[in-house]
Amino acid sequence: MAKNMEDADEMGTIVEVFVYDLTKGMAAMTSQLLIGRHLDGIWHTAVVAYGREYFFGPQGIQSVRPGSTELQDPVRVEKVGQTYLPYSVFYEYINGLGTTKFAPGTYNLFTHNCNNFSDEVSSFLVGTGIPKYILDLPEEIIQTPIGQALYPLIENLTKSATAGFTVGQRFVEPRIRREDSPEYQSLNSEIEQARLNSIALEEKRNVINEKLAKKERKKKKKEKKRREKSNRESGSESNSTGPSNYQYDMADTDSTVAEISSQANGEAAEAAELMPSERALQMEAEEKRQLEELKRQRDPPIVFRDPIDIVTELEGFKSKLEGKLNDEEQSNIEELRQYVVENEGSWALGDNFLNFVGRIFYDKSLDSAIRVHLLNILCAAALKDDVILLLHQDRREHTIMNFAYDIDRHPLKEQLPLAQFIANLFENLSASEWLMYISEWPHQSQNISNIRVTTKVAVHSLLSESEDLQIRGAAIIHNLACKEKMNKNKKLRQMLPKGSLSKVFDDVAVELTMALLQYFNGTPAEEQLYACMKSLARFTQISGQEVPQLIQMIGPEPSKFRGSSQRIDELIEEINKKLRVH
Repeated sequence: MAKNMEDADEMGTIVEVFVYDLTKGMAAMTSQLLIGRHLDGIWHTAVVAYGREYFFGPQGIQSVRPGSTELQDPVRVEKVGQTYLPYSVFYEYINGLGTTKFAPGTYNLFTHNCNNFSDEVSSFLVGTGIPKYILDLPEEIIQTPIGQALYPLIENLTKSATAGFTVGQRFVEPRIRREDSPEYQSLNSEIEQARLNSIALEEKRNVINEKLAKKERKKKKKEKKRREKSNRESGSESNSTGPSNYQYDMADTDSTVAEISSQANGEAAEAAELMPSERALQMEAEEKRQLEELKRQRDPPIVFRDPIDIVTELEGFKSKLEGKLNDEEQSNIEELRQYVVENEGSWALGDNFLNFVGRIFYDKSLDSAIRVHLLNILCAAALKDDVILLLHQDRREHTIMNFAYDIDRHPLKEQLPLAQFIANLFENLSASEWLMYISEWPHQSQNISNIRVTTKVAVHSLLSESEDLQIRGAAIIHNLACKEKMNKNKKLRQMLPKGSLSKVFDDVAVELTMALLQYFNGTPAEEQLYACMKSLARFTQISGQEVPQLIQMIGPEPSKFRGSSQRIDELIEEINKKLRVH
């Protein structure tokens, strides 16, 4: 059965774009008269793949049987290519879009519409967007008299085309009746159920943790007031540490612990009403076990735990901004202090925190030292377990990654902590996954993605003239190359495009390899040489013939560094084995 599944994936899936005229011929008949230019139509598009038609409208992403919307038959069908992505990968991707970039309520007829959605999905599946004659329909035409005249009709027809369905705020796709094995269908069902269960548990844990954190803050405030009162009564400037106070502290602590424990038990009982407690505990234990297993299997990332004095950095950051912030921005600094100094969790960061970060990054009237302070603070934040929650807040505006992509435009003193921030994000599995997202967004007349940003920061840093920046670039490339041992995990391999053996896709591996080979023309220190040689060895494993061919064509041969150290010699032998095969 498993072999049949693999054969089915090898066959691929045809990807088509259905093109509809929202005016149903009216634009073609009246456009010449009204605007002096002939228009064939006002286009609505949908992507057809895996036996379903996917489109975006006011209700979000929808899915129907091909050709079954109220628009009926498409004006034309454009075949854009063939995808070898498993349906399970597409399913997770489309769900992600349905809750972020193309969530319900984000639709705009002129700037964020069905054609933008079709172009993005088509690019994801086959690497090619929808035809340019659709995307290039100028917005100014819609703003002409015909555009204004047809606007109500366009809007109504678009709304009536939402014959699919949504549940809550999340896109839901029914299982497709394909001739896949029962094992394949069962695996997909288990993955989806586990995902939903995990989300429910995570939300419940977040609620409990937040309530516990609030309880702890109340306890601290209560303790502070007690001490202040004690100081006033005793006339002392310092806190008393006598036996009576100690006994009071212990009693207060015991009481608070009991109260928190009671609160946690109450929350646990409430969670038990949602699902059997035994099953919930098993799921949580399994989730922890899987995370620990992933951490155990992966090669340790290279991160930088420099003894940054966070308090000093924060005070310097705050002092240099004195008189330059409004009240809301002042509160953002307090939120940042709670997060990085008091370790209160990323939930302490408000919804507009990233707007504040964007102001610091892009307001060039501010001194560069201010950005350096902020980046140093973010380097420490990157090592926190919950930094992923902050990163996910940035999925719409891409404030952080846009700034990182422009690393070559920033002063060196900003480049250093910026590269270190990217390297440190590999400390946690969730943040390292985020660095490798492939969904694209426009930035300065080009499309970029998280993996493209990460790659650019790595290459620029490695090939810079600054030794400190080179060290950080070598670390990022090492972390990318050693992200996961894909060649030993069949399930993870199935989540990738055909032929890939790593989450470092082939084109990225080639780009990184070229940077490594250029770096090898110098005389790297043993530690950086080892990290880079290890990366090169991994790329020869995951990227088919391309990397070995590059090494042979461009050079230098890895044997140039033989004798540097025993561990480097072992890596050189590993690489040479692949070179001899090719």
